[in-house]
Amino acid sequence: MSRDEFILKSISPIDGRYRNKTSGFSDYFSEYALIKYRVYIEIKYFLELCNKPIKNLDSLSKKNKSDINNIYKNFNIEDAKKIKKIESKINHDVKAVEYFIKENLDDLNLSKYREFVHFGLTSQDINNTAIPLMIKDSLSNTISKSYTILMQGLNKISLKTYDIPMIARTHGQPATPTTFGKEIKVYESRLKNQINTLGKIPNNGKFGGASGNLNAHYAAYPHINWDDFSDNFLMGIGLERSKPTTQIEHYDNMAAIFHNLSRINTILIDFCRDMWHYISINYLIQKVNSKEVGSSAMPHKVNPIDFENAEGNLMIANSQLIFLAEKLPISRLQRDLTDSTVSRNIGIPFSHIKIGIDSIVSGLNKVDINKKIINKDLHDNWAVVSEAIQTILRRENVENPYELLKDLTRGNKEISQKAISQFINKLPLSDIVKKELLSISPENYLGNLK
Repeated sequence: MSRDEFILKSISPIDGRYRNKTSGFSDYFSEYALIKYRVYIEIKYFLELCNKPIKNLDSLSKKNKSDINNIYKNFNIEDAKKIKKIESKINHDVKAVEYFIKENLDDLNLSKYREFVHFGLTSQDINNTAIPLMIKDSLSNTISKSYTILMQGLNKISLKTYDIPMIARTHGQPATPTTFGKEIKVYESRLKNQINTLGKIPNNGKFGGASGNLNAHYAAYPHINWDDFSDNFLMGIGLERSKPTTQIEHYDNMAAIFHNLSRINTILIDFCRDMWHYISINYLIQKVNSKEVGSSAMPHKVNPIDFENAEGNLMIANSQLIFLAEKLPISRLQRDLTDSTVSRNIGIPFSHIKIGIDSIVSGLNKVDINKKIINKDLHDNWAVVSEAIQTILRRENVENPYELLKDLTRGNKEISQKAISQFINKLPLSDIVKKELLSISPENYLGNLK
């Protein structure tokens, strides 16, 4: 099947329509990737055993160890196919990896060491180290890079438009003025905080045998401190060891990662909806590509499709992230198998996150600020300075200042600069205070933007 045929026949748009945006996740969440990470864990564990006072392993030479390490370093798609063939016969994916490595030891004339492959371990010692590493690496190498590009785009727009005043809207109605760039800065700040929080969540793995107590290890070699060994082994591959555990990792910090990603997505969904609204009221102008079509029926349409696409993909991601966060920490007694099939789907929300972020970045590159409309909106809404006026009147001990401004500004009548000026000039105030009030406008009533 050709690449084009594969894309056209894919059930999931992740592997089909959006393949050009998500193909990088194959290195972390495909079946091939899972197998490769499992091989990595098994090999690293075997070599770590060689550093312990275990009689049967003390004769391995430096070259032997290098050859064994190459089983992982040279791992390729053909090796993965061999493992899948073994699995088809024995119906166990992790055991198939063990048998594959043993076959490689046989080929290296190291058969006498083969029973130290997967020594004392259960499948979850492999899965609960491989999968956290897959998540950690995908966040570091893919998602974090997307966040960086997104934050750069937001920062660029924020700086460019920070001094452009506009009417704020609370409850959809004109409110105290702000600036466009400051409102973008709000999202930039929120995202920065959550992205920083994401980086502080530990990446945990489980390594403790069939019931989490390293029973088999201590039975075979009671003189070795297997707890320290396990702690150091996981630290060496970039994970923190969870303890105590049952047969499986309890997934609490993995759930925290998913919840944190969901919060970031929620901020981005909020941002997409605001950008959609700014486009709809012409605060933002979309750049037109003469070759593109906006509507199958209406030739004039230029739709905010990037922000709508991002919103949809991020909502899909959130539904799955929340499910993963709520399901994975739950397992019957010391272990059930439900986490196995569920954890195979982690790449799906990660992919939708990537699609969503790419769409936002694309959308940001297609919009320009429309100062003319923004300025018109400011001039048409002089009523928004009433807050400033009534606050200064409070300072000057004018009786019922709020009510005075309420009577002036509420209702269907138009509140112009002239109406505001006439109101101020009738107030029982000094010329200095009147001058202060008359200097306030929707353009300069901006508070502290720092």
